[in-house]
Amino acid sequence: MGKVRILLVADGRSPITRNWIKMLQSGKYEICLASTYPYQPIDGLISQAAIPVGFSALAGGQVNSAEKTGSGLRQQMISALRPLLMRTRAALTPHMLRAPMKKLQAFIDKCKPDVVHAMRIPYEGMLCSQIPDMIPLVVSIWGNDLTLHAKSSRHMGVLTHRALKRADGLLADAARDVQLAQAWSLQKDVPTLVVPGSGGLDLSALKTAWEKSDMVLARYHIPRDRPLVINPRGFRPGSVHQDVFFKSIPLALERMPDTFFLCPGMQGQTSAERRLRSLGISASVMLLPFLPQEELWALYAASSVYISLSSHDGTPNSFLEAIASGTYPIVGDIASLREWITPGQTGSLIDPRDAGAAAREVCGVLGNENLRGYAAKKNRTIIETRALREGVREKVELLYANLI
Repeated sequence: MGKVRILLVADGRSPITRNWIKMLQSGKYEICLASTYPYQPIDGLISQAAIPVGFSALAGGQVNSAEKTGSGLRQQMISALRPLLMRTRAALTPHMLRAPMKKLQAFIDKCKPDVVHAMRIPYEGMLCSQIPDMIPLVVSIWGNDLTLHAKSSRHMGVLTHRALKRADGLLADAARDVQLAQAWSLQKDVPTLVVPGSGGLDLSALKTAWEKSDMVLARYHIPRDRPLVINPRGFRPGSVHQDVFFKSIPLALERMPDTFFLCPGMQGQTSAERRLRSLGISASVMLLPFLPQEELWALYAASSVYISLSSHDGTPNSFLEAIASGTYPIVGDIASLREWITPGQTGSLIDPRDAGAAAREVCGVLGNENLRGYAAKKNRTIIETRALREGVREKVELLYANLI
């Protein structure tokens, strides 16, 4: 038998998509990509094309740090209008799928895949729900596909049901999402797999990045003599409560005034800059641009605490990368992260809408070096057992093979 041909329907700009491709490039697969956003072509694929969905054609090309850190009026307008734009896209895009469905079918006819893999439900899984039944379809769930997006409108719910009914296999990064999918429309006999959404961690690449921590701290003029707390989640309206995070900072500084907060992906964001001024915390917070993954990994290794106050999430890749780096996680108390954290031992689960709880936990963890050391050792073992790329690849290969 020749190589298996996999068609990924995904956002070609996304690091998650690109990491998944790296995971699959093991010699067993020929990989095609249908990207739902304009993107820079990826080396090593046998066929690839952009098939924009809804308003994604307006997103421009590759999303990188240079594009995302633009300042001035345009960036401020985008930041201010982001919640409205997201609601508008969610309302209108489900009604704009017919044309991209036809383009996807033409691309399928060209690349003749053995398996199609939609890397999330909105809108990739929805786009794939009409492909011919003889082609196996694998659908991945992201953390808020079912808890947030599927409930955002009646039509989004209908299309979510349709995508799950069509799925021949399901991947999720949390067991909770498998259970939710089955409560929606996923057939009970459809094979499922719980693995990290990015295809697993490359520990050797992480270690290389950790060795450059001092260089990255110097590059961004980050103080080395203050305890660092990192929040890399950016702005995700409806799921990550950054307003609560900022409100917690002055409360934490009252108890531990030397604490310094790092916020990758928030530089140039009007709402973040406004909160720093209104709360008087500019001297203790650094809004950083969107960083290359290697620099993020270096900052995780230099930070004592990772914080993510989310109420809708799966298992964030940033969470896995942070705990692999030895950073203590303080996260929202949600079902997906309960699958990874033993409270008070390997991390902290808190009410993501309670600024006082966040501040108390940050100070308590920073003041307990023994706890941070214990958690770092336990979390490294968890990562090596459940989240390394090699182990993920073996499980995914078996799922694909069983569907062909």
